[in-house]
Amino acid sequence: MKRCTECKGGMKELSAKTPEGFEYKYFRCNRCGEEILDMGQLHNVAEKYRSMKRFNAKISKWGLSLGLRIPKELVEKYHFKHNEEVMMIPEKEGIKIIPA
Repeated sequence: MKRCTECKGGMKELSAKTPEGFEYKYFRCNRCGEEILDMGQLHNVAEKYRSMKRFNAKISKWGLSLGLRIPKELVEKYHFKHNEEVMMIPEKEGIKIIPA
């Protein structure tokens, strides 16, 4: 059993997911609550972030509004349709767009 570096208590292996859905395992101390992630897991998650496809788009002026083109690959993946309403949710780092 893995031991906590802070209090020497036993540690339990748990699973969690990043906001992007990447699963990883970590250890939590049963006594003090200290959490640690082993370097192998950290490297696996970092590699998934590096390989995650990023999309760039340019904001254009459309009349008095601004528009953003959604790449075909994302349209197909999330089943967006022409003239479909979407929800835009402001977040700390950007905007989340969800089919309504």
